[in-house]
Amino acid sequence: MRPIVLRGHERPLTKVKYNADGDLIFTCSKDNSASVWFSANGERLGTLDGHMGTIWSIDVDANTKYCVTGSADYSIKVWDVETGRDVHTWKSLVPVKNVQFSPCGNYVLAVLDNVMKYAGSLNIYEIKRDATTHEATEFVEEPLFTLETVEGLDAVTVAGWAIGGKHIFAGHKDGKVSKYTSEIAKGVFEYVDSIQLHEQSISDIQFSPDRTYFITSSRDSTAHIVDVATMRVLKTYESDSPLNCAAITPLKEFVVVGGGQAAKDVTTTGASAGKFEARFYHKVFEDEIGRVKGHFGPLNCVAVSPTGTSYTSGGEDGIVRLHHFEKSYFDFKYDVEKAAEAKEHMQAA
Repeated sequence: MRPIVLRGHERPLTKVKYNADGDLIFTCSKDNSASVWFSANGERLGTLDGHMGTIWSIDVDANTKYCVTGSADYSIKVWDVETGRDVHTWKSLVPVKNVQFSPCGNYVLAVLDNVMKYAGSLNIYEIKRDATTHEATEFVEEPLFTLETVEGLDAVTVAGWAIGGKHIFAGHKDGKVSKYTSEIAKGVFEYVDSIQLHEQSISDIQFSPDRTYFITSSRDSTAHIVDVATMRVLKTYESDSPLNCAAITPLKEFVVVGGGQAAKDVTTTGASAGKFEARFYHKVFEDEIGRVKGHFGPLNCVAVSPTGTSYTSGGEDGIVRLHHFEKSYFDFKYDVEKAAEAKEHMQAA
């Protein structure tokens, strides 16, 4: 796949995100700026300027009416996508590491960092909207809920809404995943349970299109698919380098993960050992089926279009790479017998 290289950021990427229609890509980085691009050709639609620190996270609602950003400048901003205007800012006590709209778009989930003697928390903010136009009529200033880090767990790193918005799953610095009931309309947001999923910090959580299962990635070089209802691990994907991101592809039964060794480690092991690649695995059989190179540093974030026709990665090198899948990708058929023979051959060698 010949990539479209998007050069609009001066520092490492922190998040890439498609809108629900798959025609726009939203990116943010440590350079205090967010950008919006057309996914068809990589043309930049505009920038979102206003933060005074690293933008750690970005998300867009289902109607592509508003996007939200969380920053190290102790703020959460809501932007009008059409105009690029900053329409509201929520202030925070600490840096905001992760933000995400609820499936209905009326709530924003924010992960607040555990710094300056603050335990870290999950906050939920409300946006009241016109039911017809989806225009915001009020941004409720105070969070509806503030749930501090549960005793016995390390601080949350990433979080997201499951099917119907009735549950939230969070990844923690100690490698655990926790589940919360989030029936906001009924005034309920509470901790349910947690499992030890990884040996190191969880770097990413992304849900399947129907939000009934999700994939996690970790610095322990593994990714897991987990069932929302049972919290049972369904599949595991093993890599030989730390992972920063993982996504599930529509149309084909694949997952894509990305990461790589930190720059300080590459200098001692050689540049070729950096493993700055997007790796594709068969979702069901767990085998690696391909790699895409190109970044000059670790992949910090990856997203797949909801249409299943492209994927985008953002790297430590400050570059965004947009790949449109070619015909061979859609024609690929996994041969179980040949894969088993190849495994046996490698083990014998």
